[in-house]
Amino acid sequence: MKAEILEIIKQYDTIIIHRHVRPDPDAIGSQGGLAEILKASFPDKKVYVVGEMYDSLRFLNEMDIIADETYEGALVIVCDTANQERISDQRYKLGEKIIKIDHHPNHDQYGDLIWVDTTSSSTSELIYEFYLSGKDKGLKMNEKAARLMYAGIVGDTGRFLFPSTNIKTFRYAADLLEYNFNRTELYDGLYNTKLEVAHLQGYILQNFVHTPSGVAHISITKEMLEKFNVTVADASQLVGTLGNIENVLAWVFFIEEDKEIRVRLRSRGPIVNTIAQKYNGGGHPLASGATIYNWEDRNLIIADLEKACLEFKKE
Repeated sequence: MKAEILEIIKQYDTIIIHRHVRPDPDAIGSQGGLAEILKASFPDKKVYVVGEMYDSLRFLNEMDIIADETYEGALVIVCDTANQERISDQRYKLGEKIIKIDHHPNHDQYGDLIWVDTTSSSTSELIYEFYLSGKDKGLKMNEKAARLMYAGIVGDTGRFLFPSTNIKTFRYAADLLEYNFNRTELYDGLYNTKLEVAHLQGYILQNFVHTPSGVAHISITKEMLEKFNVTVADASQLVGTLGNIENVLAWVFFIEEDKEIRVRLRSRGPIVNTIAQKYNGGGHPLASGATIYNWEDRNLIIADLEKACLEFKKE
């Protein structure tokens, strides 16, 4: 599969790389890491990265602004995106050929060529694997690519704490650290917390609800976001806050936007991606996202989580 992807890449002069909406470090890292590898390997090709961007991740990479005409005869590669609805910049359909590279369950099998490996800790890990498979066929690495992929691996493994981390993950991370980028500066960008976000974190810890079945949940309204002067992205980055609390098996953040409520599901054992799929979402078994459109549905999700936790306890 990796060899086939490389051969297709060699056939195109223009390559446009997409990833998912509301990006995280792995989305930016895999997208940007692949772009930098291709730029270094094929300097005559035009390689672009596109999608909406949050200020909190601009330190990792900047997006390109391109016209619709750029897609004519172009190869489109979509990284780290399970569902077509979540692809940032829906113009991806304008390309001549589409390749999907991802590590989420492959429920939406879009694209002309699909490389999905759910055993991988991150899509950034897959991109480094792609480089390793092709380095004797012309693929080149540079410091910027290494920095981006390392950030993606760190982000999606929770600093190597999540169960998806394995020996290969550590080996690849060690390889990437051979390149000369500032790891301290990178960690500061990923994990430094703004004062306003720290205040919201304090509110979450004081006000979350914990049920006897092992479910923890917190609801953050638009009014609360305004009160603490934080964005939806700021609130979303705090989803791990409840993960180390005693007797919490699964937890969920409900974060209100203008016309919808974002749902962030996490777990220490019970499967949550099947729940997310019921509510316009999906993701990993222990980390998923969904969307609801009224607060009444919040109770349905909590009930589903409680059922999952009770079943997990019986196992």
